[in-house]
Amino acid sequence: MSDASPNVLSPNVVHEKMKENGVTDVVWLPDSETNWLYLLMKSDPDLRLVGVSREGHACSVAAGLYAGGNKPIILIQNTGMMESGDSIRGWLKGLNVPVVLMVGYRGYTRHGVNKDTAATYTERFLNAFDLQYYLVESDKDADRINIAFEEAQRRQGPVVVLVADEFHGFTQAPQAKG
Repeated sequence: MSDASPNVLSPNVVHEKMKENGVTDVVWLPDSETNWLYLLMKSDPDLRLVGVSREGHACSVAAGLYAGGNKPIILIQNTGMMESGDSIRGWLKGLNVPVVLMVGYRGYTRHGVNKDTAATYTERFLNAFDLQYYLVESDKDADRINIAFEEAQRRQGPVVVLVADEFHGFTQAPQAKG
């Protein structure tokens, strides 16, 4: 664990969970919110970063990587996930790809007063697509990431980790390990 505030999900912990679960490839749409996580991933010689121009492309790329014997994870935001519905249906669910989607939960607040309609529709979308999901708000919840990987294998399909946007520390410098 890191020394980060207990109210955030630190990039160090997310990176550790990727390593624990044997992730080989990170399929993602780069954004400013994941800068520190990006720096950690980029410095890891065991992780290949595969950038995409649209979130829907992440599904087909992850499916191809899985078919080739790799273990990808998809990092996107909730708005892009919703836009990718047909790709999730066809590529990930249709081909039984056991992949974890780590999804930034833009607009979410734990108080139920969402700052953005993207948050309003996120869980409705997941339920409509019968996607199991786990909410992660801080390092204390990080074991849910492991559970998501286990569930993806058990289901032989996609499972989502919702990263509470208000609570992630991806824009904060990683804490030194001590």
